[in-house]
Amino acid sequence: MTDIPEMAELIPFETFSVGQVQSFGAYAVTEEEIVEFAQKYDPQFFHLDHEAAKSSLFGGLCASGWHTCAMTMAMLVENMKTRGRSLGSPGIDSLKWLRPVYPGDVLSVHMEVLDTVASKSRPNIGFVVSQVTVSNQQNTPVMEFVSKGIFPRNQDGDAAKTDS
Repeated sequence: MTDIPEMAELIPFETFSVGQVQSFGAYAVTEEEIVEFAQKYDPQFFHLDHEAAKSSLFGGLCASGWHTCAMTMAMLVENMKTRGRSLGSPGIDSLKWLRPVYPGDVLSVHMEVLDTVASKSRPNIGFVVSQVTVSNQQNTPVMEFVSKGIFPRNQDGDAAKTDS
């Protein structure tokens, strides 16, 4: 059974602004973790067998794109411990796996706020839309997507844009 982590404070919607940037994370990718994830969720030879993967398009063992998403989520949650948390997310858009992630890579996250949208139908929440770029230790982007986070609004609901 997993311990439930102590909940960080919620981040108010009004603290976000377009252009705001945040960078964090240092996730060290291991061969063991790549293989373990692949065995359970994405059992393709280039995620499972170091030797066979040499003949693949990737030239060696690499992480599943879904594993890269999971590692990114781990960094996002770790960041929440110090910065604060959201109320969740209705999803992501435009997920792109740009480069393979190999054992020994160290991943980090860069987020830029693209938009803030106050909900019309639920005045107590707002949506923060961010461009998320995950890079390796050489600062080469390996994955990107647009994230939508849900955050609590202040009682006066002071926001420039509204949407349903």
